[in-house]
Amino acid sequence: MTDHSDPSYPQRKLIIAIDGPAGAGKSTIASRLARKLGYVNLESGAMYRALALKAIDKDASFDDEAALVKLAQESRIQLEPTRGGNRTLLDGQDVSVRIRERDVTEAASRVSVHPEVRAWMVARQREMGAGGGVVMEGRDIGTKVFPDADVKIFLDADPVVREQRRMQQQKIKGDVAASVAADLRERDRRDRTRTASPLKAAEDAVVIDSTKMGEEEVLALAQKLVAERLEASS
Repeated sequence: MTDHSDPSYPQRKLIIAIDGPAGAGKSTIASRLARKLGYVNLESGAMYRALALKAIDKDASFDDEAALVKLAQESRIQLEPTRGGNRTLLDGQDVSVRIRERDVTEAASRVSVHPEVRAWMVARQREMGAGGGVVMEGRDIGTKVFPDADVKIFLDADPVVREQRRMQQQKIKGDVAASVAADLRERDRRDRTRTASPLKAAEDAVVIDSTKMGEEEVLALAQKLVAERLEASS
C-alpha cells in the first residue's frame, strides 16, 4: 500500500464534503480532519452566519429575500485558516466570536432558507473550493455545492444526543436548556423542509451515526475514508 503520509509523494488534493444537522459534530471533525491533511477548512455555516449578522446590524428583514441578496452582494465574507481554527471576517472585521452567539445562530437559520441567498453562497463556496485541498462542511455540500466531491460524509446523531452536545458546547444549563433544545428542533425542521437544497444525505455519501461514537472514533473513520479515496486515485 502506498504511504500517503510521505511528503515526497505527490498527492491529488481532494474535495471533501461533510454534511449533517446541527449538533452532529461537523465543525469539529471538519476542522480536525483539515488540520490532519494540511487542507483548508471551509465552514459554509460561518458564511451564512456572517450574512445574518450583517442583516441584524443593518436591520434588514430575514424574510426579505431580495434585500438579503443585495446585502450579500455588497458584503465581503472571508474565512482565514489559523492554527486554532478559522477566523471569519465580515467586510474586514473579525466576527468569529460574534457569529456564534444565539441571536445570530437563529437569524442564520432563517436567512439560509431563501433560494437566491443560497445560490449566491453556493457560487462563492465553489470559487473557494474549486482548487481542491478543502474540507467543506455544511448542509448541502455533497448534494448542491460539490456534487462531485471526492469524499462525501453525512454526519448524524440522535436528536436528543445532539441537543445535549450543543448544551455542553455552549455551557447551557437550567431553564435556558429547554429553549435551546426547541431552537435546535426548529432549525432541523427548517433545514429538512426548505425548498432550496434541503438537508439530506447525498446518494453516494457515507452516513456516519455518531450517537454512540466518540470524537476520535469519528475522526479515525473519516481519515480512513480519505485514505481509501487517495489510494484508489493513485
